Amino acid sequence: MTAPSPVAVRRRVSVRGVVQGVGFRPYVHRLATEQALTGFVTNHSGGVLIEVEGPPDDIDRFCDRLTREQPRLAAVTGVDWSEVPATGAACDFAIRPSERGHGHTALPPDTATCADCLRELADPADRRHRHPFITCTHCGPRFTIVSALPYDRATTTMDPFPMCRACAAEYGDPADRRFHAQPVACPDCGPRLRLVPASGSGIRPALGADALAAGRRLLAAGRIVAVKGIGGYHLACDAADPDAVAALRARKERGGKPFAVMCADLATAEEIAHVGAAERAVLTDARRPIVLLRGRGRLLAPSVCAGSPHVGVMLPYTPVHTLLFGLPGDPPGPRVLVMTSGNRSGEPIVTDDREALTRLAGLADAWLAHDRGIRTPCDDSVVRVRPDGTEQVLRRSRGHVPRPLHLPFALRPALAVGGDLKNAPCLGSGEQAWFGPHIGDMGDLATLDALGRAERQLRDLTGVEPALIAADRHPGYHSARWARRHAEGRPLHLVQHHHAHVASAMAEHGVAPGAPVIGVAFDGTGYGDDGTVWGGEILLAGYDGFRRFAHLAPAPLPGGDAGVANPCRLALARLRAAALPWEDHLPSVTACATGERAVLERQLARNLACVATSSMGRLFDAVSSLAGVCHRAGYEAQAALELEAAAAEAWDADSGAYPFGIPPAAAAAPLLFDPAPALRALLADLRRGTPAPLLAARFHRGVAATVTEVCRRARRATGVETVALTGGVFANALLEDACWTQLAADGFTVLRHGQVPPGDGGLALGQLVVAARERPGEQSATVPRHHGDPTE
Repeated sequence: MTAPSPVAVRRRVSVRGVVQGVGFRPYVHRLATEQALTGFVTNHSGGVLIEVEGPPDDIDRFCDRLTREQPRLAAVTGVDWSEVPATGAACDFAIRPSERGHGHTALPPDTATCADCLRELADPADRRHRHPFITCTHCGPRFTIVSALPYDRATTTMDPFPMCRACAAEYGDPADRRFHAQPVACPDCGPRLRLVPASGSGIRPALGADALAAGRRLLAAGRIVAVKGIGGYHLACDAADPDAVAALRARKERGGKPFAVMCADLATAEEIAHVGAAERAVLTDARRPIVLLRGRGRLLAPSVCAGSPHVGVMLPYTPVHTLLFGLPGDPPGPRVLVMTSGNRSGEPIVTDDREALTRLAGLADAWLAHDRGIRTPCDDSVVRVRPDGTEQVLRRSRGHVPRPLHLPFALRPALAVGGDLKNAPCLGSGEQAWFGPHIGDMGDLATLDALGRAERQLRDLTGVEPALIAADRHPGYHSARWARRHAEGRPLHLVQHHHAHVASAMAEHGVAPGAPVIGVAFDGTGYGDDGTVWGGEILLAGYDGFRRFAHLAPAPLPGGDAGVANPCRLALARLRAAALPWEDHLPSVTACATGERAVLERQLARNLACVATSSMGRLFDAVSSLAGVCHRAGYEAQAALELEAAAAEAWDADSGAYPFGIPPAAAAAPLLFDPAPALRALLADLRRGTPAPLLAARFHRGVAATVTEVCRRARRATGVETVALTGGVFANALLEDACWTQLAADGFTVLRHGQVPPGDGGLALGQLVVAARERPGEQSATVPRHHGDPTE
């Protein structure tokens, strides 16, 4: 006798996380169809909604597989389900049109062209052979083309490109890799490339494959081409051609700032730089960031990254890049290209085609453009791989944004606008925070407009409407002024700069409320509560407040921020603060003309246009000049970067460390750690003819030893055993590793930034968690709120 069929049940399942734009609905469709279940799946503003009906055991198996087997780009953060009445309808499982509504889900970042698409791109028998916009469910643009959720073709910049019959068939076939892939297109129905020559260049316009071939020829001939990518334009030239690199540097007025390069393939990257297993994995993963590598001094023009300890390397991440380097049988072209952001210095990256023709006029000889729109600008991310294989994200943008960060507590809906350097806003609600893309330095109307667009895009994609705004306390910051103008009656919370840095590291590592840390916040500048420039801070901090436990002994900053471009002047100011003479043989003294020294001496004596600074970044600049490494800085942190590069040359050749002065334990707080003894020791080595790399290495080790000793003092005074290393100075690989090694050996738990930048690119997260953390019935944190906390 046949057993009766089990009674069908119906289950409603809601899936949250990165589940739109990753092929999740097609995946659910295949899963249900394999088990002969009925029902539907749809996108909605909170994620993916499923109703599935069938025998109870099959439904349980379906739900179990749903969480264990996911599309490669998906990241499920939550699944809720409930039983609903069965319908008994004998129908197939369906993908329904997306539902509109409120709530938020996580859209995936843009991802590099997958291996399957690359194979088709190179296959003469494939109908997408050499198609510059080949993509599928597993790769291609997402964040930069979408205007709203749910994620459907109609809400992307692919909406103007109706699918041809063949693409529509793939889009509708559950067995196809392009099933419901929104950017799907082919040469018959997709976007088109075009080459637009600069006026008077003598270059002929071209379309399609001819545009690509012409672009490759121009690059091989030493010309500069503006190449439209996923998140904006790059300015590209042959990285092996010194004249082309010099021309790009001059046209962009970039000074000596290092360029990033794109290599045709991994083998080429290994020719120009040392690539270990961990670096190889990051270079080739779906994010395709710029990875900082130790150069080999091969293939590149010397001026690509002169004076830098690293070369920034990335691999092609769009089909246009791959075709620009060429497929087998194509005429040869450059194997390494400079790929720098398509903008003038100080402006945001260009995305609009008409703007590109005007804003990049005079920079590019031609534009390799296309007609697929870019909804949101998104610059390249920058990553460093540590010796232990962990990552340090230095710029969080393409490949990372808008993937959310998960927080250890709930936030009120809020927007944090970050700082004025390396700006990136951050939106938060509940236990999630979303960074916007890297905008850059705030200083003109274009970057302020970019901040506004980024903020609106984050709101549109998340559904979060901020109830408050957080900004930096600096009264002159453009970002804070923007926040004031756009508060519109909402509370504006002003967060001290270095407290925000420490809170950012705490939040990234999931530190619980009420658990204080010793925050080592070293950077170039941050507005202090006493009106001076801070930047060499060791704080006892929690989310609710901080206490200044210790800081670098201050020195005058002649000329304020304008003086930062002259490390030789900073060096002489530091010598004067340490009561050390300006001896004629010192590199910093000889770098300053006699008249310049006389003016500086009067300025320091009378304290004219001088502000006191405890900045560790400025001390690195001063020591760079004292060691004879860099006297004039053409870009931010140049002197410190070149000092790090010098120290790397001698890091294994010596173990010396210049001592800082630290007062007795009974001294009044905050403690001052004084660089005067380190400077005296450095000057003594200079007189002995010690090479600059040894001077630089001993200074780095002296800073690390000082950090460790002050943290010991803080632990003895408070019992706190967790140290957070944060601020832009900790982008210095040598210093961060030396501090981490010594602190860990001394028994500290050490928090280092990973997915959140240590510099001002991560500042907004700290502002957000300080200003917007919900506190229902919670006891006060161990560290009380710092006195004088201004809010508006």
